Parts: sequence; C-alpha cells; structure tokens
Amino acid sequence: MMAGALNFTPTSIFRPLSTRKLSNKRVFFVQSSTNSSEIPVASTSVSIKEETSSGSSLSPPPNFKPPKPKPFSVRPDKVLDILGASLAFVFRLTTSVLVSGYSASFVPKNEIPSEEYALEFAGFKLKETSKLGPRPEKPIEIYEFESCPFCRKVREIVAFLDLDVLFYPCPKNGPNFRPRAVQMGGKKQFPYMVDPNTGVSMYESDDIIKYLVQKYGDGKVPIMLSLGLLTTLTEGFAMIGRMGKFLCSIKIAIQAS
Repeated sequence: MMAGALNFTPTSIFRPLSTRKLSNKRVFFVQSSTNSSEIPVASTSVSIKEETSSGSSLSPPPNFKPPKPKPFSVRPDKVLDILGASLAFVFRLTTSVLVSGYSASFVPKNEIPSEEYALEFAGFKLKETSKLGPRPEKPIEIYEFESCPFCRKVREIVAFLDLDVLFYPCPKNGPNFRPRAVQMGGKKQFPYMVDPNTGVSMYESDDIIKYLVQKYGDGKVPIMLSLGLLTTLTEGFAMIGRMGKFLCSIKIAIQAS
C-alpha cells in the first residue's frame, strides 16, 4: 500500500467573503491506493464570466429622411397674418415687450458664470436684470377673448409683470368657459379676473390693471396703459390686422382616424 500526501495552500486570488482574517494553517489530504502508480491530482478550474452590457443605441425609424437645413422663412400664405400681428409693435410702442424694472448693461465676462446664458461681445457679456414684485402662489384666472381692446390691455399688464395666469378664452357663443364666467360673475362682460390667492374678482380692465400692479408690482401703472381713451384707441389700432379673429366660437368636427 502506498500513501500519497498533497499539500494545498489557499491562493491569494480568491478573497474571503467574511471580514474575519483567515488562518495560515496548511491543510493536508492523505489518500491510500493499492496501485503502484501515482494518482494524478485533479485540478479545478474556475472561469469568470464577464457580463457585457451593450449600451442602448438610438436608430431612426424606417424610411426616415432627415430634413434639409434651410433659413427661417414665413409661409407665403401667412405673410399677411404676420404683418397684421406686427402692427401692435408700432401702435403700442413695445409695451409689454420688457418686464417691470428691466435694465441691461455690459459687464466683464468673468462676472457672469459660464453656465448662465448671456450675449457676449468683445470680452463683455450683457447682464440683464429686472425688479419683479411678489409672485402669486396660484395662477390668476382671466376670462377674455382675442379681439377685444380692453382684454388686450389686461394681457399687456400680465406680460409686463411676468405673472402666472390662466387665460380662459370666451368668444361669443363659446360653449366651454363663457358660461362659467357668466355664472361666477353674473355679467356677460369681459375681461373678468379671479385671483384665488386673495379671493378678489372684478370686471373693468382699468380696475384689473390697478389691482395687479398694486398687488404684484411696484404700484405704478405703465404710461402706455394709463392714457385713458388714447390707450383704448391704440389698442384697437394694434388689432386692425387681426380684426374679427376669434370673435366667435368656431365649431370643429373631429374625425376619428
């Protein structure tokens, strides 16, 4: 009978799963055999399968043709609409183009962080600031319609104060929001404002403008909105090119595709 001894020492490739320190004791395996030849030691192989995750790639849909780049242009059938809508720029003298307290100045470009957008010119950046008043927690509700000079006055002050407002279109014979406005206010009169933050509701464009600038502005009504009849006339002239647009409700038939 022959006795063979195998000395096995743990390799350092496999790290212990436990945080306890392994002992350095050697382990002996003794095997007896009746054969005179030495039994070969079976070797154990460990294979590590690496999982490769392929990143998701975007691919265009079938038969997709990328559009050809071209300069901005107005559709030929919309030129008159654009010109008509641009009359407000002339008659209203850029009212509501800039917000309350707007100012601009050129400063060294290192004064504005690189992650903030600013117009840069010759090592300087354009710094724009404004002086806005308190912000309403809930959006103000205004019921109005497009072709109304008094409603336009309210839209201008909303843009000037940069307020969050929900505009509800109420054209003549409109089935959606016009009945709701009449039910809440009791009149077929527009514009009609509801401020859910204070519970105030009112008609008359001049009263709405004064309320908004006192509550959410500096209390001063812009000069172009405080000229009385002249303000109303210029508002009407500004809408000449859009005369009659969205005055009445239009019934649209939706066909299921």
